[in-house]
Amino acid sequence: MKERHARIGRARSLRRLMVTTAAGCLLLTGMPHAAADPSPPSDLQQWIDDVIPALPAPAAPAPPTAADLSPELSGLWRAVQPSPTGDPIFDTWPQRLDEFAPGDIVEQRDVTATAAQSLPTLVGHARLLKYRSTSANGEPSYGTSTLVVPPNPWTGAGTRPVLIDALPINSLGLRCTPSYALAHGILSRSNITDVLPPTTAWALSQGYAVLIPDHEGPFMSYAEPNVAGHVILDGIRAVRSLPAAEFGESRFAVGGYSGGAIASYATAMLLDEYAPELADVLVGASTGGLIENNRVVANRFNGNFASGVLLVVVLAMAREHPEILGYANNLALWVASSPIKDACGEVDGPLGVVGLPLDIAANISAPLTSDIAEEILARTDLGDRRSSVPMYIYHAAHDLWIPFEGSQDLYRRQCASGATAVFRSEPGEHIIGLATGFPGSIAWLDARLRGEPAPNECGAHR
Repeated sequence: MKERHARIGRARSLRRLMVTTAAGCLLLTGMPHAAADPSPPSDLQQWIDDVIPALPAPAAPAPPTAADLSPELSGLWRAVQPSPTGDPIFDTWPQRLDEFAPGDIVEQRDVTATAAQSLPTLVGHARLLKYRSTSANGEPSYGTSTLVVPPNPWTGAGTRPVLIDALPINSLGLRCTPSYALAHGILSRSNITDVLPPTTAWALSQGYAVLIPDHEGPFMSYAEPNVAGHVILDGIRAVRSLPAAEFGESRFAVGGYSGGAIASYATAMLLDEYAPELADVLVGASTGGLIENNRVVANRFNGNFASGVLLVVVLAMAREHPEILGYANNLALWVASSPIKDACGEVDGPLGVVGLPLDIAANISAPLTSDIAEEILARTDLGDRRSSVPMYIYHAAHDLWIPFEGSQDLYRRQCASGATAVFRSEPGEHIIGLATGFPGSIAWLDARLRGEPAPNECGAHR
């Protein structure tokens, strides 16, 4: 028995080593483009591909969001997709999706009974919505979100306000989404970030409705900001279209921390170009612990204790930008198609324990400084946008994971562009900052939902 456990332990250690060394190539190895001249592989990279056989991924039809992808890359793309959940509302690509407008509801389901088990407060009703959205490349896609409404009638002015709780999903598997948990009960998965901080419970206690978006999209593309912003903005459109005009005149505000901050930030940055009709509907965006500059963070995470997060993100990016897979070596592709593709966020940190650099899993040298890396970084950089909605930006002063200076720079740029913004430095490091920053963030969001004018502290930075 001891020998068997030892073998299992060695196998698990080898699996972790393979994951850590392999998955990392995918984030910033980028996409091929005509002007790029990819660097040839190093001797080590060539040796890896000589020793490890190619992944047997048969040629396949192109993804619905990348019609021009080659059959060979399409086969790899399908191999690294998350496994189906068994629930068609999450698994099935809607037919004739291009005939729907962004935000049009294509399917919905009452999930009140199971959602009530998962939330530590009274629930009036909960509805899972599936609606048309848009991929990172501008093609028709879909999103899912759960709308939760408290049991008591709204007694305030106008229609009931809606708080959008952008949870830090930080995952690769479809079963890891908050809507799946709300639809299938508390035992379907466990993620403490679904209930801490208690954003949803607090909002429901105030009489607000809560929209909980699966902002990684149908491919679970963690940290892809375009996907996240589209899913949330189309979720607002979907809720406003519900019968009886229950939310037709409602104010919406969005808040998120860390992985959820990517989504709330993207919502604010993409509003003008993607959903300009919501300019007077979305009244504020709160973002805490934000990864604002992917280039800086990628170099900071590469090859150290934070590499586990980077490894998860890179695989997720390849799902939305499948051309990336052409620059992953054989080892990376084997790992990306293994059970790691269904991992939930709780494994992100432990995967970084080995801390090897990205280069060991790419088939080009120096992937972080290549032209191809610049391409993918440019596609996911929203830093040149101005938020047309007020922003509350906060960051832990001693964050070991994500640079404090990034949020400061975001605040200064927004102020310089004429946006309305507030910045708060919170005590502690990244995890503590989630708790210390919550009271200020939720108070600011509450004031926006009540219709109070947003304070602007940008005077000194314009």
